[in-house]
Amino acid sequence: MTESRDTGAAVSADGFGLKGPRGRVFSGVSFSADAGALLAVAGPSGSGRTCLLLALTGRMKATEGHAKIAGHPLPKRLAAVRRISALGPVPGVNDLDPALTVTEQLRERVLLQRRFGSSLRSLLRPRRERAAASRARLEAALDAAGLDLDTLPRGGRTSVRDLGRLEELRLSVALAMLGRPRLLAVDDLDLKLSESERAEAWAMARSLADSGTTVLAVCSEPPGEDVGAVVVRTDTEPADAAGTAGSGGADGSAPAGDDTTEDDEKGEAADALAEASRA
Repeated sequence: MTESRDTGAAVSADGFGLKGPRGRVFSGVSFSADAGALLAVAGPSGSGRTCLLLALTGRMKATEGHAKIAGHPLPKRLAAVRRISALGPVPGVNDLDPALTVTEQLRERVLLQRRFGSSLRSLLRPRRERAAASRARLEAALDAAGLDLDTLPRGGRTSVRDLGRLEELRLSVALAMLGRPRLLAVDDLDLKLSESERAEAWAMARSLADSGTTVLAVCSEPPGEDVGAVVVRTDTEPADAAGTAGSGGADGSAPAGDDTTEDDEKGEAADALAEASRA
């Protein structure tokens, strides 16, 4: 694997798994991807996709195997991985505020980023310089997510609750990119999208990866080969085809004895997130 300290994060896993009070969530996940790769975590609802995404970004603590993110071993270095990664949309974890407008949601994140995500040196710069830097960072994040405020019904004054699913996705990604992460994680990338919208969503993810950010995207079905994604499955054994990895039964069924449901997975996420935050 190769990586640049200034861009994406190389990601690998070996026998990575999580078992909690409600049983096994995912297990036996093994793969390797270079910095700037696009990874598609595919599998049915309840197969541990979201929990795997959170574990690989340091938000959950795995109980089996190990992984490495930009050289940081998991589950040992949870905090270090959290510092270089960011979450796009993850339902129940970082939902958008429907009471805000798009501009208000962006302004809130810019202020938080300026206050808690900047170095001491940048905080000591003149106010005008800080404002200019924040504007530049915001424009870069919007461009990376492909979100043009002028195309929204009321521009930046459009309420978040009035956004379409693809626009919500782009807004969440823009918010995450404000932190200039080396690893971006997106849950349910293809959820409730038409065929053409799914193509746009994957094109956005591919563009982000091409720009250097490693992208980890959960999906119900992996994209076409033309997208060039490394497919990581949570419901099957590693396939013979290159670029595919996963866990479970060799016949493509769920692992024996694994009766995890989507509600169970969300419960495991809540439990493990609380534990990881103390690590």
